[in-house]
Amino acid sequence: MTTRRPRWLVEGLLFVAIVGGLYAWRAHDLLPADERTAAPRFDVVDLDGRRWTPEALRGKPAVLYFFAPWCGVCAASAPQLRWFNRWAGDEVQVVLVGLDWSSATELVDYARKHDLTLPVLAGDAETAANYRVRGYPTYYVVDAAGRTAGRDFGYTTAPGLWLRTRGL
Repeated sequence: MTTRRPRWLVEGLLFVAIVGGLYAWRAHDLLPADERTAAPRFDVVDLDGRRWTPEALRGKPAVLYFFAPWCGVCAASAPQLRWFNRWAGDEVQVVLVGLDWSSATELVDYARKHDLTLPVLAGDAETAANYRVRGYPTYYVVDAAGRTAGRDFGYTTAPGLWLRTRGL
């Protein structure tokens, strides 16, 4: 007599395989993190008009979080970024880079709506291309020397960010 696997188990495994495959397919275009290459250049301003370059991030690990103001997943991740920033304190910099916006007002409204006191940079098409951002949210972990040490996209949690920044 053969035993049948429950249908929900087979469907669940199939779902996990499909999602995992899509995830791997989307992640293959991101910058490599295992080689610890220098983070790409950018030269943008934040919402207060201050100029930012990769050199501003050197000295301690950083999370560069690329978002679009219209992105629902980005909005859902905002509380996680706030919590992570509180947990990390001065150990890790968290910098949000807005992309795919039509006016700076969109970025200001997004930061206000989600109660973000983190630096929000007004990114541009060149920044998106240099970091190979093709979907939102995309984020990179940069070590204290300014090299890419981690990367991912999609929804993230404060504990997930904490784990990705340990030991840098």
